[in-house]
Parts: sequence; structure tokens; C-alpha cells
Amino acid sequence: MNFKPQTHLDATTRMVSPDEREGKPASDVTLSRIFDTSIDDLWDAITNPDRLPHWFTNVTGDLQLNGRYHVQDNASGTITACEPQSHVALTWEFAGDTSWVELQFANEAPNQTRLTLSHTSILSDFWNTYGPGATGVGWEMAFLGLALHIAKPDDSKPDEMEFATSPEGIAFITGSSNAWAKADITAGTDPEKAQAAADQTTAFYTGQPVS
Repeated sequence: MNFKPQTHLDATTRMVSPDEREGKPASDVTLSRIFDTSIDDLWDAITNPDRLPHWFTNVTGDLQLNGRYHVQDNASGTITACEPQSHVALTWEFAGDTSWVELQFANEAPNQTRLTLSHTSILSDFWNTYGPGATGVGWEMAFLGLALHIAKPDDSKPDEMEFATSPEGIAFITGSSNAWAKADITAGTDPEKAQAAADQTTAFYTGQPVS
């Protein structure tokens, strides 16, 4: 894949904020990016099961309000809200834990649409180890795949393992992890703790040892 990692990193805004779910401390990981397409096309790219494998992965199930979905080799859940061209909310059930994902669509300009995604997780040992980058980097990589698909819809999806171990992929993942550490520090996390979590996240996604 021939692309400039920093260009895509700069296209995304990131925020970490405290929350509460089911009476337990939680944290919201929110990222936002403008895509160069209409709101109808972006909605279709995200909700059409025929297009999802071209930038994300196979998603099966009853893809409508209150329906159950399954992401191949990943999470399952229930679609809890769906307003066409506007808003989707769903549970994200993985490895025995439940978290919550929301997507907001908004027109920015002709053929420019902002997508904002928030992933809310209850604080846990996993969060303490990896911080917001555990979900933030993964979703940012999905945003990257979506941007590439929107730009060149007929191109094949890049191989995830090849990307994660390529110089460009490592630069993108490292940059994303460090950017999430900065967002975590802004939210009040100790800088050393935030950076340690970012290093663990980078190692997880790239397979390289923790620096």
C-alpha cells in the first residue's frame, strides 16, 4: 500500500472522556474523521453487508434495529438504535465482556461527510494495560480502510498482517497509539501510565516487542 501515514493520522480527531455504565466507572473513546463522499454513500459503505468486506470484514446477522449481528472472528451484539443517514448504536460483545458503540453521520460540505464513532468500555485490567488505544487504534485502522475504499472502491482490501508489519503500517499504528496516549493525558491520566499503555498497544498490533 502506497500512502502517507501522517496524512491519515492528521485527518482523525481523538478524545477520551470518563463515563459510567451499569453503575461502574467507564471511559468513552471517540474518534472523528471527514470522508470525501456523500452521506448516502458513507451510510451504504458502513451498513451494506456486500461492501463491508471491502474495507472492514464480513458482518452477518439481522442487520436492522434490534437485530443480532456477528463480526467475523471478532464481536457480536445487538443493534439498539438505527436512524438512516444519521445514527447507529449497538452493543459490542467480545470475550465475555460487553461495551457500547455509537456512530454519528453529519454533512460537512457537498460530498463531505463526518463520521464520529464512540466506544464506551467499563474500566478493567485490560483497560489498565492497553488504555484507550486498545479500541482507538483498531477503529482508526478501520477508518483508514474506509477512507481507502471510498477513494478507490474497486481496489482490493490490503492484507491486514502485511500492513501491520510494513514500515508504513508500523508508522501508522505507532502514531495512532501515541496520539491516543496524548488524548488520554488530556483526559487526566498520568503521562507515564498513558505512554506505557500506548507502547503495549503498539506491540499488540505490530507484533514487535515493547520498546
